[in-house]
Amino acid sequence: MERRRLPGQHEHLEPSGSSCDTAESSPKRFALQVASWSAVHIQDPASQRLTWNKPPVNVLVIRKIRDESLVEPFKQLCGFLVEEKQMMVYVERRVADDVTLSKDEAFGSIRNQLCTFREGYDDISDCIDLIICLGGDGTLLYASSLFQGSVPPVMAFHLGSLGFLTPFKFESYKTEVAKVLEGNAAITLRSRLKVKVVKDMLQRTGQQPTCRETQQEHNGLLPHGHTNSEAGKVTLQLQVLNEVVVDRGPSSYLSNVDLYLDGRLITSVQGDGVIVSTPTGSTAYAAAAGASMIHPNVPAIMVTPICPHSLSFRPIVVPAGVELMIALSPDARNNVWVSFDGRRRQEIQHGDCIKITTSCYPVPSICCHDLVYDWFESLAQCLHWNVRKRQARLADVSDSSDTEN
Repeated sequence: MERRRLPGQHEHLEPSGSSCDTAESSPKRFALQVASWSAVHIQDPASQRLTWNKPPVNVLVIRKIRDESLVEPFKQLCGFLVEEKQMMVYVERRVADDVTLSKDEAFGSIRNQLCTFREGYDDISDCIDLIICLGGDGTLLYASSLFQGSVPPVMAFHLGSLGFLTPFKFESYKTEVAKVLEGNAAITLRSRLKVKVVKDMLQRTGQQPTCRETQQEHNGLLPHGHTNSEAGKVTLQLQVLNEVVVDRGPSSYLSNVDLYLDGRLITSVQGDGVIVSTPTGSTAYAAAAGASMIHPNVPAIMVTPICPHSLSFRPIVVPAGVELMIALSPDARNNVWVSFDGRRRQEIQHGDCIKITTSCYPVPSICCHDLVYDWFESLAQCLHWNVRKRQARLADVSDSSDTEN
């Protein structure tokens, strides 16, 4: 029996950006109950709940590749979803074609009912109701990359190494999945970054600047040594869950990039690079570079320098609504490289720029308990935050040298 394929499976799909004003092409089966915000009302995190408008039918199962220990949990989960819950299960073709699964005759009937897709060729964004991840944090990042628009709710099981973003334990997967399918689960809305790479937007010129350009440069509205040119060509547009990393790549020189906020020059970063991260990404590379850790419910963007050649360059947090732009400084000795959640690495040259703002398509991450407890539990269990040996209490208060009679 042939496994079911997606319609138009062999058509190549170019990654495209999304706008908040773009209409959904199909009705969603889930709804997020979020309290409205006003100047005098702070949203209660407990108000973020998942409810199903219609019973979920299509579920995407993402499994960590090249990990044989996940084969058995994958088979158990797919069998449960197909046979007991009568759901349509979507998996990557390379997962379904795994040699171990192909040789398992007992799993053959379920395997033949799986719908397969290929990343970059098949668009499944409008037919998935729920995403279930088996693995580590990388599986959640990969799930985010598959949906450049609205993202279905994501349920992540901790079967990887760190597991900061995967709160569920697989031992009780049937109970946990059943609860989610019934609805009314706590949700963390993990904001993403909308990133554009624009080529040839800024051009060096040997001509004398006009009086207006000189004044704009003095006010920080134009890059030093640059003039306005054509809008440039957008060569890449992505939704990023963790961070955008700009680094010096293979060069031995310091990277030298200018950082703009809403069109105004803020500072120049001289060092190994700079990290622009979401609150979710603040516990990843940014934390290793000395940044503070931000709860994912906080609407913010974090800017963290990587080994800056300055004793006073501290990481900063800016409002979520601003637009950041990163470009090579005119005096930079070498190009820089940029990556997005550790993928799509490419070189940035003079005249190119990277535009970053908060996306209007967050990732709804399903909580195991609630969005406050889960986050602090991950800090303690995964990063050992504030873990030290407890100080012993004094047997007799009078023994203290600070105590006066």
